Amino acid sequence: MAKWMVSAKKADFNGIAGRFGIDPVIARIIRNRDVEGEDAIGKFLHGDIENLYDPALLKDAGKAADILREKTREKKKIRVIGDYDIDGVCASYILIACLERCGVDADVVIPHRILDGYGLNDRLIEEAGESGVDTILTCDNGIAAMSQIALAKRLGMTVIVTDHHEVPYEVQEDGSRLETLPAADAVVDPKQADCPYPYKGICGAVVAYKLMEIYLGKMTREGVLTGPDADALLRELLAFAAFATVGDVMELTDENRIIVKYGLERLMQSENLGMRALVAVNELADKKLTGYHVGFVLGPCLNATGRLDTAQRALAMFRTKERAQAVTIAGELKALNDSRKEMTLEGTARAIEQIENTAIKEDKVLVVYLPDCHESLAGIIAGRIRERYNKPVFVLTRAEEGVKGSGRSIEAYHMYDKMSECKELYTKYGGHKMAAGVSMPEGNVEAFRAFLNAHCELTREDLEEVIHIDVPMPMSYVTTELVRQLSLLEPFGNGNPKPVFAQKNVRVCRGRILGKNRNVGKYRVADENGREYDMMYFGDLERWHAFLAANFGAGEVDRLYGAGGGSIIVSVIYYPDINVYRGREELQMVMQDYSMGSTKARQ
Repeated sequence: MAKWMVSAKKADFNGIAGRFGIDPVIARIIRNRDVEGEDAIGKFLHGDIENLYDPALLKDAGKAADILREKTREKKKIRVIGDYDIDGVCASYILIACLERCGVDADVVIPHRILDGYGLNDRLIEEAGESGVDTILTCDNGIAAMSQIALAKRLGMTVIVTDHHEVPYEVQEDGSRLETLPAADAVVDPKQADCPYPYKGICGAVVAYKLMEIYLGKMTREGVLTGPDADALLRELLAFAAFATVGDVMELTDENRIIVKYGLERLMQSENLGMRALVAVNELADKKLTGYHVGFVLGPCLNATGRLDTAQRALAMFRTKERAQAVTIAGELKALNDSRKEMTLEGTARAIEQIENTAIKEDKVLVVYLPDCHESLAGIIAGRIRERYNKPVFVLTRAEEGVKGSGRSIEAYHMYDKMSECKELYTKYGGHKMAAGVSMPEGNVEAFRAFLNAHCELTREDLEEVIHIDVPMPMSYVTTELVRQLSLLEPFGNGNPKPVFAQKNVRVCRGRILGKNRNVGKYRVADENGREYDMMYFGDLERWHAFLAANFGAGEVDRLYGAGGGSIIVSVIYYPDINVYRGREELQMVMQDYSMGSTKARQ
């Protein structure tokens, strides 16, 4: 069972509530997100496009835009080289859409996940040179491509890097870090130590978007575009920046919140035929799109094509001007994603079996080698395993040259930094705090596992799953108005989780099992004063029933779904929702977790 912790951060909640016209509970949640001060609170609640940071603050962004302006004037051929995931596809589309709108002779290459691997390689550089490319413009990659960019320079090409990944570094004798940058003509990456950009957590597509803001401004001043044309293009492309921010699991804090909030609005109004088709084939055309829809429905369709086919297909969907082609590709992407889901379930089951039946289970950093697993699924499976065990996880698979894999981390473990301590084991690696990719000889797998665990400083407390409760709050406090105010805190996601509340001594009176797959529980519950509420549970019913049987007896579980009125009393973590049925709105609680125990305060 997870450990429950109540957030107990201090502030004048009533004063904040009065100044901003919100409920004190909303004020407490905002403080729990480490948002302090009137300006920051105002930006959190009501920030808009005007609050986004000046793209010129990105180191080399102005220089890169000047290079692109000169290449546009000179009619030089520019090749965008992206990546095969959501972020890379969206970043590639943002760049090519702007360059083509300005009349540039430009094309896009997205590396093939299996044939090319991540980022630049010598073949891509040599092919660009043979095709008469003058300038290579990377997106969502390039910061670690030292030898490849050096090759491009030797071949006489101009290179602009736009990326958001960690900058490679060497640790000096005094413990300081010496960054190593590729020899590109411009490097735009907010992770550079001397980059003055105030928010480092943007994704690759947002870096590309910011560069294009500057470039389109220059093209407007030169008369290539009109101001309204540039503004309309940027508004349309904001949807792609938001899509990538959610899909790449960036923290929804600071300006990312604003990008996603307004980008989702643009997404629902998108004129892009491919985006509209993708929404339609997933039966979301008449729904208000949220971060959940991007992260768990739409985004995985883009990732699936990069995993099982080629991400060029996803890019073609966004670039097509024919509705029929957009619908066809969108349908193919959805079908690929459905296939990917089945393969992921099989791979995850094999990973769990290996962990449970070997000494790996005792490791603090799990390294699972699945030779026959499709290498493109390693990251997804690693994420599933991390969720199950709450440990950093690497899933490795056999590739054409050695072993390739992906890692997913927990908050207390900086994956990229720890990997950098044994980089002599790899042929290639990269990533950031929460995720990474790696290639190595097969013979180094055990050495990799041994090193990470021998040098792991995670404590038992670090590995314990914790659910942070925003407010211990009786269900009787919930009103329709409070639920509506909770929407002010959206978009929810990484870094800004959906708020949850807790109440002790909830009597579970009676229940029903719903859903096509009989996997949803609906209950009538009562508080200590006898007031009753509807409560839904979308989690693991088998685990819930086992918990009830262990604490109250199997007979009480049968009674719950029969006559009702039993003696089941539990503590619950929940969030309130409004259920709309046949035009009627009714409050309901959604149970997130349950316990017989107590909670602790977290300052």
